[in-house]
Amino acid sequence: MTRTAPPLVADERATYTALLDYLRATIELKVDGLSDDDATRAVLPSKLTTAAGVVKHVRWTEHHWFEVVLAGRESRAPYTMEDPDADWRIEDGETLAGLLADYREQCQTSREILADLDQVVPFRGDGTVSARWVLAHVIEETARHAGHLDVVRELLDGTVGD
Repeated sequence: MTRTAPPLVADERATYTALLDYLRATIELKVDGLSDDDATRAVLPSKLTTAAGVVKHVRWTEHHWFEVVLAGRESRAPYTMEDPDADWRIEDGETLAGLLADYREQCQTSREILADLDQVVPFRGDGTVSARWVLAHVIEETARHAGHLDVVRELLDGTVGD
């Protein structure tokens, strides 16, 4: 697994999209080499915060912010008001490889949707949100969950680093 460091000097869009791609690659790097058993093993008090659960969650985070919010598409996410944590829960038959493939596909869809950073769309009733804010938020969310994977991976097998 290789990551490309974001440019130190670039325009806003190039800087932030490269940073998000770097973080996306970090998510993959953190789970590289885990078995499905280890990827679904809870090592933290929250039984939902597994390596596979984080991958599944960041996939649906991308879906929500880019497809649903920016593109105005219908949500396909597994969570509901009755089960708000379904995007973390690993179901029978789900594998780490499958979740990573879904994540990669979702990231590509997100890249295709992100157009003008000044795009503003309706949000939460009578509010609005810009594509710039969405991009910044997804960077923040992905970075936070990459940090969760740092801890989960170290507790699983002692792997630390990048």
